[in-house]
Amino acid sequence: MLRGSRIAPPPRNCLAGAMVGSRAARRATAKAALLWLLVAVMGCRSLVDRPAPRLAGPQAPPPFGEPVPTEKDKSTLAPYTIEAPDILFIEALRVVPKPPYHIQATDVLSIDFPDLFEEEGGRPRDNRYLVDGEGRVSLGPRFPKIPVRGMTEDQAVLAIRDAVKEEFKDPQVTVQLFSTSGQQQISGEHLVSPDGTVNLGMYGLAYVAGMTVEEATAAVEEQLSKSLDNPKVSVSVFSYNSKVYYVITEGAGSGDLVGRFPITGNETVIDAIAQINGLSRLSSKNIWIARPAPGGAGCDEMLPVDWKEITKGAATATNYQILPGDRIFIAENKMVALDSMLNKIIAPFERVMGFTLLGSQTIQTINRFPLGFTSGSGVL
Repeated sequence: MLRGSRIAPPPRNCLAGAMVGSRAARRATAKAALLWLLVAVMGCRSLVDRPAPRLAGPQAPPPFGEPVPTEKDKSTLAPYTIEAPDILFIEALRVVPKPPYHIQATDVLSIDFPDLFEEEGGRPRDNRYLVDGEGRVSLGPRFPKIPVRGMTEDQAVLAIRDAVKEEFKDPQVTVQLFSTSGQQQISGEHLVSPDGTVNLGMYGLAYVAGMTVEEATAAVEEQLSKSLDNPKVSVSVFSYNSKVYYVITEGAGSGDLVGRFPITGNETVIDAIAQINGLSRLSSKNIWIARPAPGGAGCDEMLPVDWKEITKGAATATNYQILPGDRIFIAENKMVALDSMLNKIIAPFERVMGFTLLGSQTIQTINRFPLGFTSGSGVL
């Protein structure tokens, strides 16, 4: 190196570029670290004031996960699980008391007595006999009423033979229970109570919560089998009350409205909004579905709805099928919300000023009343 010479500094533009690049790298690293920290702390939880995603077009790609069912591509729901307060309709197909059955008052017996019927001119049109309130059965005016209450069918046969043996030698009598009114009525509507059971009256309670219709049928039959002989029932859901979706309308400062509607498995976004008679002047066209994650674990789904496309354009890509638990959120109109906020701020001052002006005018009127309204005084 020559004496007196010096190394030339790098060009100013290169040094500035290196400094800017270094700063940008540090900022990117800091942002990445901050983002990683937020994700680690919050997990999949979403912020409360997150904005609704906007659609670039009517055929936006579906959210993460499996394809989302829409109006033209609906899916069948999972097998319905019964929960409170669903209403079940239970129809009794076979209800037979366990043997030996003891005859009770108001039961109907089928009594076959060939000797008596031949003597009276043949087999009667009806061989059914009602057990009266005192537990007796009457075979006609020729015989006294025969007590049969508390007896089995075989014991009733012996009692009838003893009653007619004076007129008939070795009478042949058979007795069968035709119907009984002492049993609990099973057929009808049954409400699933908060503890998950249906009340079967004298036959007890059957637990059906969390079961499908087939499982509930087996549970009811198992409970009835404690008192009945091989019972058979048919169970169906009469009223679907436990599976619902919600339509939440932001009130633009006037309070949010929440509608709760039962789901049948065929509703879409348009069907849901039709339940609240459409959008009001407080609402915007900014609509989305907040869908809870299956099992309550993981991230929820945000499904944006393009209202203009599914109404004016008849597009079906965002007219999603509603699933149980969905929250359809209708955002407020920002201008209406701003007007409402200004009214809340200005209204107290308007009331104060109005009260002040009214008070001053009242005082002036009182002070001027004797002179201002006296004719001929000459004083205003």
